[in-house]
Amino acid sequence: MRTMTATEASRNFSDLLDAIERGETVTITRGHHPVAEIRPASRRTGADLRAALADIPPPDERFTEDIAAALELVVTEEADPWAGA
Repeated sequence: MRTMTATEASRNFSDLLDAIERGETVTITRGHHPVAEIRPASRRTGADLRAALADIPPPDERFTEDIAAALELVVTEEADPWAGA
């Protein structure tokens, strides 16, 4: 893991991003104290979402009805959000 000061990170930001993009984790310090750790972003895919939701049961009929009722309250053809304002 690489360490650099906040000043170095600011002055070499493009190089810092290049290093992170290559997979490095960089600790940023200020006054000899670590203040941040920057690492590559996690990439999320549809497969990740499907895996995360695999063990969760689908919504029941009541949930579906509640959502439909809520949408009816806020979505109408002639809705005027500024009426009565």
